Amino acid sequence: MYINKQTAGTTAWLLAALFFTPLVLADAQAAVEIERGINEYVDTSESHLRKPDDPQPAVRVSSSTTDHSKLKPLQGPFSSGPEVTQACLKCHNEAGHQFMKGIHWTWEYKHPVTGQTLGKKHLVNNFCTNARGNEGMCAQCHAGYGWKDESFDFTDQTKIDCLVCHDSTGTYYRTPNSQGNEACTSMFVDRPPIEWTKVAQSVALPDRSNCGTCHFYGGGGDGVKHGDLDSSLKHPDKALDVHMDAQGLNFSCTECHQGEGHQWSGSRYNMMARDTEGTGKPGERRQVATCESCHGNSPHPGNNLKALKLNGHTDRVACQTCHIPTFARGGVATKIDWDWRSAGKLKDGEGFNIKDYTQGNGEHRATYKSIKGNFKYGENLKPTYAWFDGVMDYTTIDTQFVPDKAPIAINSFKGAYDDPDSRIWPFKVMNTIQPYDKGNNTLVYMHLWGDDSDAFWGNYDFARAIKVGMEKNGKPYSGEYDFIPTVSYWPITHMVAPKEDAVKCGECHAEDGRLSELEGFYMPGRDGFGWLDILGYMAVIGALLVAFVHGLIRFVMCKKRVTEHCRDKE
Repeated sequence: MYINKQTAGTTAWLLAALFFTPLVLADAQAAVEIERGINEYVDTSESHLRKPDDPQPAVRVSSSTTDHSKLKPLQGPFSSGPEVTQACLKCHNEAGHQFMKGIHWTWEYKHPVTGQTLGKKHLVNNFCTNARGNEGMCAQCHAGYGWKDESFDFTDQTKIDCLVCHDSTGTYYRTPNSQGNEACTSMFVDRPPIEWTKVAQSVALPDRSNCGTCHFYGGGGDGVKHGDLDSSLKHPDKALDVHMDAQGLNFSCTECHQGEGHQWSGSRYNMMARDTEGTGKPGERRQVATCESCHGNSPHPGNNLKALKLNGHTDRVACQTCHIPTFARGGVATKIDWDWRSAGKLKDGEGFNIKDYTQGNGEHRATYKSIKGNFKYGENLKPTYAWFDGVMDYTTIDTQFVPDKAPIAINSFKGAYDDPDSRIWPFKVMNTIQPYDKGNNTLVYMHLWGDDSDAFWGNYDFARAIKVGMEKNGKPYSGEYDFIPTVSYWPITHMVAPKEDAVKCGECHAEDGRLSELEGFYMPGRDGFGWLDILGYMAVIGALLVAFVHGLIRFVMCKKRVTEHCRDKE
């Protein structure tokens, strides 16, 4: 049978399409994992748990003068966390008083500059939107036992959770303080029981895993909120963080976030954007967590021109701006966009997750969850840069705004080139579309978690969840809700790269460089004035020409022995 070339080509294409299309579809289907039910937060306490493939931590010499396993009050047996706390307080009889003054206990912060009452107890955010009224779930990261509603006793020291910060076995974990509804029943199953006596006798100073149990998982999952804090910092290499490098300096969080009396430095509500004091005398400067408190204000060694130029930047540019070229670069993605409008879709009457994002470490992340809506992720992200004076101002539940001016800034800040307290800082920017009170033009508290018919993570009914969330917290609600774009800003200060990987000069000093959006100052390499540049170039070229001609004339005259200077040398 005769077939011309065109027909043969068409036939081959059709055969190829018929053969490969199912394979392509199969691959695409394999990449998108649909997971029935909700297993949200199943891993929020996983950062403690040691895994077989975890590298061995670098050996550090303990400075402790006490072997807690030999102390009589810790011999047990214990069957609960509060029993362990009571034993701790028999020796550390001031620790409870100290701890209860701090933000890890109160979840409240009175901003000394803005006067705002902040803290997780009050704020609205653009992740899970609010902890207020959802303490049964959210207070899993409160350093206490059993906060599930307004009846929690903040004066009871026995409710302090000492182990979440001081367990060194890597086996201690926390669970929600109240039952969720049926949609969340698959959480926290098959966990091994806690060996209370063992963990009580194995207490130590906090390491990264202790802090990471909550701070790596802020916002509802690994790396979700901050972008520069995630589980990759549990055992980082030098390229990810020079200070926390597990085989190098191996800093714990408290090496920088130092403090006294169970109060730690480094709040992001009120930062020191520009540290003019630098290093203090040994034993001083406990309540700061700035780069300068260790490295000083002239951190680049040497008297050469390069060191002088780099040190000259420190009064205007934060150390983090150059030394954290990208964030979320340890193989764990961070959320950058969240759309609540799509929450509530069901399959066969049941919630589900769609996992079609594979992050750097190979783990699949959900881009859709019935309880939360759609997400977008990012890794190895260049920060957004801005002038920052260290003071964050928040849109609270009581703040009325103008919807036409959306996106509404959940937190905002000031800063300028001519402000002596400001420097150029790197930020992660988080964008969300979330519910708001359409009648009162305020953000809203939503009742998300609970074993009741009003909880959104079960009924998927925004109207009921918002109404109950506002009523339970005594906030006015018009009865009408809509969705509005919001934005929040997260200063980047972890994942410090080695100096050889720092941002290069040309990445900023360029017309389309990293700092191209900043205004109010002249920056060589980025800015120009046209005619002034031309005059400058002409002046430089003219000076070089004059020097060249002058030298040439002197050379020729010397060769001809015209000048007295040359004759004298003979």
